[in-house]
Amino acid sequence: MPTLSTFWLRAGRIMQLGLEGVAGATLFAMMLLTTADVIGRYFFNSPILGTVELTQLMLAAVVFLSLPVVCWRQEHVSVDLLDAIFPARLVWVREVIVNLIVTGALWVMARRVWALGERAMEWGDVTEFLRIPNGYLIYLISIMLAASALLTLLRAVLYFLEGIKVLERGGPLSPEKGKGGDT
Repeated sequence: MPTLSTFWLRAGRIMQLGLEGVAGATLFAMMLLTTADVIGRYFFNSPILGTVELTQLMLAAVVFLSLPVVCWRQEHVSVDLLDAIFPARLVWVREVIVNLIVTGALWVMARRVWALGERAMEWGDVTEFLRIPNGYLIYLISIMLAASALLTLLRAVLYFLEGIKVLERGGPLSPEKGKGGDT
């Protein structure tokens, strides 16, 4: 019988694969669109109308669909200037603080972007040539920011629990785990 932790590991893995799959499919579609546009433009003197708009929308989708996975794995860009002088026994404190700051920033952004999505839907904002509603993409961005905030908050809780020795193994600081907590 699966345990609760096994269930959450499976659910997290399914979410991760789903987000990565949709982001990868979007990136692949963007590549196909760009290739078709270049071929149409240079060989048939007939570019695809709205390629720039579609590429912009798909690029935003790829970035924000990938954000929760990047936050969970902690694969974002970071500067490790103080790692060499920071005491190893207090790394968990630093990680809790950093993840809480990131959680707050992501949550503020998610709320502001949601408000922008509401405004875009109320005003009927659409793209210039293809007339695609902007509000849906803005809502997607807000949802992905909120999901990223929740994952960084969970990350902070795991660092805290492992730091105070409630979790002895299996948390983000465990030596047998990678920095992202994946095996």
